[in-house]
Amino acid sequence: MKLEEFVEYCLSYPASYEDHPFGEGWTAIRHKGNEKIFALIFKKDGHLCVNLKCNPDQSEFFRNAFKEVKPGYHMSKEHWNTIILDGNLPEDVLHDMVKYSFDLTKPKRKVKK
Repeated sequence: MKLEEFVEYCLSYPASYEDHPFGEGWTAIRHKGNEKIFALIFKKDGHLCVNLKCNPDQSEFFRNAFKEVKPGYHMSKEHWNTIILDGNLPEDVLHDMVKYSFDLTKPKRKVKK
């Protein structure tokens, strides 16, 4: 998958926007409501990669199931995975992982009293 395609896919989620908080070569996709990052895209060792948030139990599952999934680069190894985008990870699995990261980081709904 190419950078532009993946950014476009991430921006299809509601109230998301592109940011470059770490300078050139790093693309963050954030929530407008709380500014939390749900996808951090970068190049490492010649590969296009993305960091996605994940439940610790699922993080381990994905790492064991797919060689393209590694512990989060420059992130909490427990809660983030780095996914190599130019590998052979099935697109539906990648999309599920993006959705899960989006859901884990989205703004919390305020409870009416």
